[in-house]
Amino acid sequence: MKGEEPSVLDYFKSFFHSTEDKERMCISESKNPVSIRKKGGRNLGKFSLWALVAFIVALAAQSLLEPPSRFIHIAVLLYIIALALIWFGVPIESMQENRKRIIVKSQRILRIKTLYFIVSLICLLGAFWCFSGNEFNWTNLILWILSLSFFILSVWKKQTERKKKLYKIDNFLILIICVSIVVLFFRLYELEQVPGEMFSDHAEKLLDIVDVLDGKTPIFFVRNTGREALQFYLTAVIIKLFKTGLTFLSLKIGMALAGIITLPYIYLLAKEYGNRWVALLSVFFAGIAYWPNVISRVALRFALYPLFTAPMLYYLIKGLKTGNSNYFIMSGIALGLGLHGYSPARFLPFVVVAAFILYIPRSMTAKERLQTISHFILLALTAFIVFLPLFRFAIGNYDYFGYRAFSRLMPIERSYPGSPVIIFLDNLWKAITMFFYNNGEIWVHSIPNRPALDMITAASFFIGIVIVIKRYFLKRNWIDLFLLLAIILLIMPSVLSLTFPSENPSLNRTAGAYVCVFIVASIGFMTIVKRLFIFSKSMASRIVVILCVIALLSYSAYINFNLVFDEYNNQFLAKAWNSTEITRVITDFINKGGEPDNAYVVPYPYWVDTRLVGINAGFPRKDYALWPGEFENTMLLPGEKIFILKPEDSENLNDLIDLYPQASFRMFNSSELGKDFIILTTSLN
Repeated sequence: MKGEEPSVLDYFKSFFHSTEDKERMCISESKNPVSIRKKGGRNLGKFSLWALVAFIVALAAQSLLEPPSRFIHIAVLLYIIALALIWFGVPIESMQENRKRIIVKSQRILRIKTLYFIVSLICLLGAFWCFSGNEFNWTNLILWILSLSFFILSVWKKQTERKKKLYKIDNFLILIICVSIVVLFFRLYELEQVPGEMFSDHAEKLLDIVDVLDGKTPIFFVRNTGREALQFYLTAVIIKLFKTGLTFLSLKIGMALAGIITLPYIYLLAKEYGNRWVALLSVFFAGIAYWPNVISRVALRFALYPLFTAPMLYYLIKGLKTGNSNYFIMSGIALGLGLHGYSPARFLPFVVVAAFILYIPRSMTAKERLQTISHFILLALTAFIVFLPLFRFAIGNYDYFGYRAFSRLMPIERSYPGSPVIIFLDNLWKAITMFFYNNGEIWVHSIPNRPALDMITAASFFIGIVIVIKRYFLKRNWIDLFLLLAIILLIMPSVLSLTFPSENPSLNRTAGAYVCVFIVASIGFMTIVKRLFIFSKSMASRIVVILCVIALLSYSAYINFNLVFDEYNNQFLAKAWNSTEITRVITDFINKGGEPDNAYVVPYPYWVDTRLVGINAGFPRKDYALWPGEFENTMLLPGEKIFILKPEDSENLNDLIDLYPQASFRMFNSSELGKDFIILTTSLN
């Protein structure tokens, strides 16, 4: 009926409804059946068949690249066939997806409110001076915030009031809710258990957070070669709010939230490249994928890279498309905050520069070019103000600030293992192909030697690359080229590991790229689905297409679920040392009346981090390490004592038995193979 609420199928039909001259296709909006001209029908079937075959061939190619058995040459051949089918078989009209024409309104060159700007500059200089001690305090914080606030007031353009859109509950909103539930399940399910162990980097982070809770407020944390501050303050707030303590879970909550908050910006950015269906699929792919899920769950700073990449790119693209200067302010804020998060974000300024370089030549008039340059300066100034505390620290402490990045780029810790040019090209190739073949060997945040994407997403990503490239060659739209170029630039922090090429590719240093990767994959997948919907003439055939789409997406979710909660978790536990089991033994000793200071872990090369035992036991400031030279000191303390040793450490075991002849020891059988340890007690329980 005319007033009847549209169904999900109607939404699919309306999405795929378009006028395509090359296919000579006319779709009636009345109740009459779809009418297609005879010649157009033949072309329609041919185009749809080629698209379907291309997707099947791409899936077959990717299946041959899945470990453990791989058939690389056959997979490459099949991918070439899929490329040819998409390039020659899918018309460009089917890839436009109702995209709006990009029109930049003619606006005045950026106007600045002089008084506000002068106040901002004075506060900026004051903040710069007060940030000299590598410490946040009330004085420099207030000056910094005032500087940013007055700067925004000096350049913010008041917008004309727009009529508020009335949102109603419809089928698409229901789909958004369903996808959100699925995504939240993948990101939060068994968050405390997966992964189940910490390693030394977590100890370093939690000790920095201890400093924050003790009242220290560094701008840059110099422990363990240096870290930006954002995660430490975020986790301290989480501990205060949720009372989760100095635990692995506290770190996980912060980074899980960072990963979740990234997703709405992926939706908005994807909508700029396609429409709401491409946007929704991008969120689904990114939400269930093992790559972003793992880098959030491992609870280091990795998730902060995409967290600020996504809004920076969205506001940047939105600003260039509309000419609205306010979007460049927002993009600058995201860029500046990103620089306080994770060091690979230092490559984000290059992404911004690339966008303006691609965009400026298309500006038709000198005034528009000048306006674009003023927007670039606006973005850069905003980012600089937000970045100011770190900039002040870097001026006097560049050895700390730049050490981690430059120790990978230049021969500081070790010489180049070959020609830097050859290493760079090899690294670039490995990073580009990691989506399909090998995401690296670092077990902490990946499943070694498998593709970064699951089979469905990888095949869709390949098709999406071909589609975006073809769209660029036919339409010469800078935004298509930028989408692919951004991926290349965002993986550079991994590619530029020239002195340690074994660290490339890595899912943590390339994490910003996944923001664009899943958008490209969604463009590829939705193009195939669109072809099939246009080809389907009957209601039954369209229902079959919908069921196939649901089946493919469900299979993708199933693959990623197993990757995270089975394969990744098992291999992580097999690699990480079992500090939690050692902690349980010591906690049991304390609960039975033992003194916390009478429990010890004897260090051994490449074994458990003894600081983690204290953190897990609820004594984050206590290191349970007992070095051999300190054995005799334990005899001065009264009461029963417990010592934990690695099974291979027979020398220290014998020394302790000599000191405590009445002691008994036994082997603790770990749940993980090769993780057993010796428990020596000074008296029988």
